Amino acid sequence: MAATTMSVEQPLWQALTGYRVATLLYAIGLHVAYGEYAHPLGAHVYMVALAAWTACTFGKTLSAERCTLPFLAGDLAVALTGIVLTRYVATSERLAEGVTTLPSIWTAGAVLGCAVKGGWRWGAGASALVGAVNLLARGGATRETLHNVLLVCVASIAIGYVVEVARASERTLARALRIEAATRERERLARDIHDSVLQVLAMVQRRGTNLGGEAAELGRLAGEQEVALRALVSARAPATGGLSGTGVGTGARTDAGPGAYGGAGPDGGGHGDEGDHGEGGDGPGGTVDLHPLLAGEASARVTFSGPGTPVPLPATAAHELCAAVGAALDNVRRHAGADARAWVLLEDEPDAVLVTVRDDGPGIPAGRLADAEAEGRMGVALSIRGRLRELGGTAELVSVPGQGTEVELRVPKHD
Repeated sequence: MAATTMSVEQPLWQALTGYRVATLLYAIGLHVAYGEYAHPLGAHVYMVALAAWTACTFGKTLSAERCTLPFLAGDLAVALTGIVLTRYVATSERLAEGVTTLPSIWTAGAVLGCAVKGGWRWGAGASALVGAVNLLARGGATRETLHNVLLVCVASIAIGYVVEVARASERTLARALRIEAATRERERLARDIHDSVLQVLAMVQRRGTNLGGEAAELGRLAGEQEVALRALVSARAPATGGLSGTGVGTGARTDAGPGAYGGAGPDGGGHGDEGDHGEGGDGPGGTVDLHPLLAGEASARVTFSGPGTPVPLPATAAHELCAAVGAALDNVRRHAGADARAWVLLEDEPDAVLVTVRDDGPGIPAGRLADAEAEGRMGVALSIRGRLRELGGTAELVSVPGQGTEVELRVPKHD
């Protein structure tokens, strides 16, 4: 599911657009209130031009894509023209008093536009240019002029720096999201390979060895491909040593291997990632009842128990949970012995669905699961824990030597 993100700098562009309109109105208000000019016609013409430019370029500061370099150059040119023109249209008395320039604080909008578009270096360059023209137009430096120039310079550099940091953070976040998506896809593919291809190759190897002759050679080739593919899956699949909030307590198994829970053993077989376990639901976006899905796992040596009422779960989560249960039962059949029995218990809790798979096999020696995962046997790591992690759930596996193994799968309910 694609995530929708909003640019961190977008609010700055919207604020800049509002600033340009507000400062235009302020400049017009000053022009009307203090309209004592030696050449009033020139001042009037400039104010009309300033209003027309701001109106025509209103949409230019709504986003980084619209704010082009020619627009920024034009914005600065309009501001600098107003600063220089002030020297020629204002009376000598007003100039001596330090009259406000015709564009007034509208000029800061042009500088801030450069800062938001190009970062603090562009902001510093634009503010330095405006400051120099201000000093030249006034014929010297006054306290008020230096104060205004310094204020604009500091503001533009600060905003430009914030924009650069925000862009760097967005790039880092986007890269992290891409990596996470790629990691999830690789894990899904590795899980599907374990549930299907690896188990078929293991079965071909076993049957070929039993048949002998040319079939034995075919079995040997299948075995070699299985080993190579396991190595690839082990190298590609991300580490899945447990889920958030999932631990394996004392005596718990840490992964599978020969004679223990884990990847496809030499017996092959298994459920795989079936798309349909029992009755269907309302499609990927609907819900299904887990009870009939898991009841399909029952057999002469597998006992299923569950509540008498439906246990609804989103279709995707239900099928993934059933696939994890199927992987656990496959491990019982392969590793607990031909006479081992298994019990599947479905429980409907207020905020989660809990499925427990228990067998009466010999149990798993400590460290066997970790050794199996290191060898590329990813049965528990991918087919069980990987699936539950994808669903936001937990998978706990506990084994006591001589007393069997218990796998507890918990999936949260989603509204």
